Parts: sequence; structure tokens; C-alpha cells
Amino acid sequence: MSNAAANNGNQMQIVLLVLLVLFSPLAIDIYLPALPQMAESFSVKHALIQDTITWFLFAMGLGQLFAGPLADKLGRRTVALGGVSIYALSALLAWGAQTIEWMLLARLLQGLGACATSVAAFATVRDIFGPNKSGKVISYLNGAICFIPALAPILGSWLTQEFGWRTNFSFMVLFGVLVYLVLAVAMKETNPKPSCEPVFRASRYMAVLNTPSFLFHACLCMFSMAVILAYVTSAPVVLIEGLGLSMNNFTLWFGINAVVNIAACLSAPKFMDKYGTYNALVTGILILGIGGILMLFLAQYQTPLAFMLPIFLSSASFAFILGGAAGKALAPFGDKAGTAAALLGLFQMSGSGLVVALMQRLDMQPHVMIALQMFIVVPSVFILLSKTGRKWHATLA
Repeated sequence: MSNAAANNGNQMQIVLLVLLVLFSPLAIDIYLPALPQMAESFSVKHALIQDTITWFLFAMGLGQLFAGPLADKLGRRTVALGGVSIYALSALLAWGAQTIEWMLLARLLQGLGACATSVAAFATVRDIFGPNKSGKVISYLNGAICFIPALAPILGSWLTQEFGWRTNFSFMVLFGVLVYLVLAVAMKETNPKPSCEPVFRASRYMAVLNTPSFLFHACLCMFSMAVILAYVTSAPVVLIEGLGLSMNNFTLWFGINAVVNIAACLSAPKFMDKYGTYNALVTGILILGIGGILMLFLAQYQTPLAFMLPIFLSSASFAFILGGAAGKALAPFGDKAGTAAALLGLFQMSGSGLVVALMQRLDMQPHVMIALQMFIVVPSVFILLSKTGRKWHATLA
């Protein structure tokens, strides 16, 4: 009976974790169709409106360094509730913004709120499921996140056309309020040993960064995430400007890739259950390498499928790599799981963004750039196959 109660409790916690990880993709994807209206409303260039996304992502990456130690010190529940509060209030500020400066400030604050919910979620995964099962749960969470790019733009388009662009932010406010109420009632604190160290101490970060298994697996997450970012930033140039696809057709291909990603994120845990996270990582890296070869080979064919087929492979490999690597990156840490999760998020977001930004400045063709991003990950398979790599991957708390 107690086991059944524990299982039900864990299932409820997973539902709450899904809600927590939805905040960041929702804040980006829902208002993408409204960007032209927003530029017209604020009488600014489209590039300045795009900064509302850049500032949000910057705040999310930097905020990890603050949210992680706070999650270890104050608890996952406290940080989660605080993050949701900041998110909802900043969305309200964005809804009422009358100048682009206030909108950018609101998005900066919203990024901080979203990063707190993300850190709290992944640290809670480590608390509840431990180092061995956390990778599987992370894959499920990533599967839930993948629904947002497929569905949020559709909702945002309808809201924008029916009620105006500001309604997207009022929806974020409503979502934040509802989730806050659910968390306040149902979320339990999962960190049994809150940290007694000062919140912001360099040694906390260095203790994580000096762990080889963390650096290796965090870099795997970073470089595989860079492939996805390279695709997202290049797809409009290739599909719309290069191949002349309409916005509806572009959205269709974008949605198909989201479905592929969802299927991969849901199948990766089953693969890990049967074959282990080590084999999942090796498989994901090899699939990514095949995707890079296909990307270069198919570049001569000017069709959407020729571009998207390697992307489908990269989306599938991403689920296997992230599911296998993220859990192992957090594995050696107990009371520092929040700090480790924060640094992992910093690697994934700010690190991958930096990698893509540097690659884009080399002025390569999109196909070549994306293929190179894929190939960067491939040498890690040789590390995994080595004695040292196997030792790093086997590291547990």
C-alpha cells in the first residue's frame, strides 16, 4: 500500500515538473506570430522586436547561476513558486508595456522567472529519482517541452488575430497564476538536506566544474543543443527565402519535426531502460553523425525534404543524447544538485548560443554550418568508448 502511495506521489510530482518546464518554451513560441504586429505597435524595426527573444534567453542562461544555489539553500519548492511569481508579474508588465524599453525589461525579468522554474524542476528530478532513473524522467520532460513548438504558435496566431498581440502575454499571466495555485497545494519539498553553505560562493560552482564527468556530459548537452539552435535560426533562410515556402508550409515542416522530437523523447526512456544510458548516448551520437553526412550530401537537392530529413535525425539523436547525458551530468551531486542543474542549464543555453553565434560569423552556407555542428559532437563517441569515458559515465552519487 505504501509503495502504491509512493508511486502515486511520484506521478503527481512528474505532472508538476511538466508544468514547470513548460514556462520557458511557452514564453518564446506563443508570440512568434505576433512579432510583426508588435514591431508596428512600438514603431520599431523587426530586429529590435527579435531582441525580446534574445534578452529572454540571455536572462535564462545567466539566471541559472542564481537560481541553482537558491534551490539548494531555500528548497526546490520555494524557488519554483518564486520563479512562477516573477514570470507571471513580468508577463503582466509586458502586456501593459507602452514602449520597447519596458517590453525588453519585462522579457529580461521573465527570463529570470523561467530559469528558476527550470532549475527547480530538474533539481527535483535528481532528488526524487536519483542518478540512475533521472535520465529517463528528463527525456519525458523534454518530450513534454517539444509539444510547445508544435502547438503554441497555433494558439498564439489565433489569439493575435482575434484579440491582438497583447493577449499572448495575458495568456502567460493566466497560465502562471493557475500553475502557482497548483504548486502551492501539491508540490512537496524534495531536498532532504538543504545546503548550509552561503548561497553565492565560488567554491560551490568550482566543485561542480572540477568534476570531469559533469564537464563531459554538460558539453555533450551543449553541443547537441547547438545543433537544434542552428536549425531553428537557419530554417527560415533555407525554407522560406531559399526554397520559397509559404509561412503555412514552413509551419507544417516545423510541426512535423516537433512530432519527430516528441516521438524520440518518448521512446528514448524505453531504450535506456533496456540498453542503458551509455548505449543511448553512443546511439544518439552515431545518428547525429549520419545526419551530418546526409546534410552535406543532400544539399545539392533543393527540396524541403532534403533539408529536413537530416534535421529529423538530429531531433531523434537529441532526445537520446540529452536524456543520457543530462542525468549523468547531475549524478555525482546530492545537496549541490541545484547548482549542478544551474550550470548544466548555462552550458545548454548560453553555451550553445555562443557556439552557434560564432559559427554563424564564419559566413558559411546553412547546410554546411548545421553539418559542422553535428560533426562537432561525433568525436565524443571515441571518448565514451575509452576507459576514461566509461569511468566518467559510470560516476554515481
